[in-house]
Amino acid sequence: MNISLRLLRYVTAAADSGNVTEAARKLQVSQPSVSAAIAELEQMLGIAIFVRHHAKGVTLTPAGQKLIVEARLLLKHADEFSKSAESLGDTERGEVTVGCFPTLAACYMPAIMTDFSKRYPLIQLRLAEGDQERLLADVVNGRVELGFTFNYAVPSTLETTVLMKLPFVVCLPPDHRLAKAPDVSLHDLKDDPMIFFGDQLIAGYIMRVFDAAGVSPIVRQRIATFEVMRGLVARGHGYSVHVATPSSSTAYDGGKVVVKPIRDTVPKAEIACVALGAQSMRPAVRLFAEYLAASLSQPADEHRAMAEAAE
Repeated sequence: MNISLRLLRYVTAAADSGNVTEAARKLQVSQPSVSAAIAELEQMLGIAIFVRHHAKGVTLTPAGQKLIVEARLLLKHADEFSKSAESLGDTERGEVTVGCFPTLAACYMPAIMTDFSKRYPLIQLRLAEGDQERLLADVVNGRVELGFTFNYAVPSTLETTVLMKLPFVVCLPPDHRLAKAPDVSLHDLKDDPMIFFGDQLIAGYIMRVFDAAGVSPIVRQRIATFEVMRGLVARGHGYSVHVATPSSSTAYDGGKVVVKPIRDTVPKAEIACVALGAQSMRPAVRLFAEYLAASLSQPADEHRAMAEAAE
C-alpha cells in the first residue's frame, strides 16, 4: 500500500475545515479533487474516514480520528524534512509549535524564547495558548507537539516530564485586612468571597489546595482570564489563588493587587512538559524540550524572582 502525502494533505485539510469545499479553497484545488482523494484513501484502507452531512460538511468517524492524528504527525515530519533537505542531518532548524497554558506562557516563555532563538536562530518557535482541556487535546490530536502546562489530568497516552514546582499564592486587594501580613492561612479567608480563575480542569487542581487546608471557598465568580481576575481582586470583589505571579502588581485597569504566600501545608503546582512521546519527537522539538527543561531547572534571575516571590 502506497499512501501519498497528497492524499493525506487533502484528507487532513477536510478534517480541519469540516467542509470539502472549504478545504479545496484553502488548498487551491478543485472540490472534486478533494472528494476523490477522500474516496481513494477510504477505498485503500477499507474504512470510512468521514460521515457526510448533506449541505452541512463532514465529521470524522472514530477510525478517521485515529487516522488524522497519525497523518498530522507524518505531515509535520515531511514538512520538516522538506525544509531541511539542503542540509540533511542538521537538527538545529525547523518550526516547533508549543502549546502553553496562558499564565505560564506570559511569565516564562518570552525570555526563554528569546534566549533559545539566539542560540538556535534557524528554529522558529510558535506559541499556541489554550486552557488545560484544549491544550491536552491538541497534544493528543497532534496539533501541537509539545505542551507546557500543569501536570494535572494528563492522559496516560502522553509522556510527562515535570520541569518545576511552584507554590500556590493568595491574591488580595491592597486594602484587605491581611494585605500587610507576611503570609495568609486559607482559614483566614473562609468567609471571604473568592474569584476562581481557570477552566474546569484547573479548578479541580486548585481545589486540591483548599482540600489540603480543610477549607471550602465561597466562590463568587469563575473567571477564565487571568487579568480579569486580577482586576476584580484589585477592586475588592474577592480574593483568588493562583501560581506564576507576574512581576507587576498593577492590573490592566490600574488597580493594584497584593500577593501573599499560603501559610498552610498545601501541595505545590507541578509544571510539566507533555508530549506524545520521545520516540515521536522531531529533532528540533526534542532540542527545545531539553532547552526548556534546562532553563527552568536553573532559572534566569527574572524567572527565579517570580518563582521565589511566593516562597
